[in-house]
Amino acid sequence: MAGETAQHAADGPVPPVVRLRDVSVRRYTTDQVILDAVDWTVRPGEHWALLGANGAGKTTLLRLLGALMHPTTGSVEVLGATLGRVDVRELRAHIGHVTSAQRVPEDLGAHTVVLTGHTGTVQPLWRMYDQRTRERARELLAELGIKELADRPYGVCSGGQRARILIARALMADPALLLLDEPFNALDLPSREDLIEAVHQLAEGRPHLATVTVTHHLEELSPAIGHALLLREGRVLARGPVGEVLTGERLTACFGRPITVARREGRWAAWSGRSGSTPPPPAG
Repeated sequence: MAGETAQHAADGPVPPVVRLRDVSVRRYTTDQVILDAVDWTVRPGEHWALLGANGAGKTTLLRLLGALMHPTTGSVEVLGATLGRVDVRELRAHIGHVTSAQRVPEDLGAHTVVLTGHTGTVQPLWRMYDQRTRERARELLAELGIKELADRPYGVCSGGQRARILIARALMADPALLLLDEPFNALDLPSREDLIEAVHQLAEGRPHLATVTVTHHLEELSPAIGHALLLREGRVLARGPVGEVLTGERLTACFGRPITVARREGRWAAWSGRSGSTPPPPAG
């Protein structure tokens, strides 16, 4: 992968981080269509929100981006490599994937959990971690604002702290693409806001990193999110700059009920209720 990237740089512009062309996924046992004719391009430095109702196909789409499955038809290119023509194990080493369902031994300290991102293992492989690697793990904890958790067992950390530990772990491989699968799930308001700020600063400090965040709530989007894709029943309903996609009309079509959208200082709010009802303003 590194050689491919260097060759692209020598030949011309850096290619998209992700390019999907007419991608469909069907469940073989039932022939159910999960994704249908999806086209999507993500470029370096872009930050995307992926939204849709339960069952819309978000998880399947994220698995394609993470090189965890192949499409039934169509072409999926990730980091310049086409799925089906590349060793996916090598490709996955350049993709950061964070999900709250990630298996992590709860007795491991936060620093050790981050270290395991270097080897892509659940348990630490101590012989593989030199002093520079250990220092990098501490630097990432500091970057995510949780350096004081280095020796705290993962199992006693809060949900928000766990999310930031997992992001730091994913960054150990210095990925070009970071996939965040509902990272705000079950967080209280302070933890959510801390994580949003951490993700925002991460995006600002890494200009070439591309991210895709799956969420159900517009309030969870950081100001760094510049693009959005809406999925409905496996098809792309809309994609592009957030100002064009995250509208009341399009979200109403996406979720199947009237939705009103507001935006203030880069933060979003969405609600559905009686005509004329007004929610609290979004955070500044």
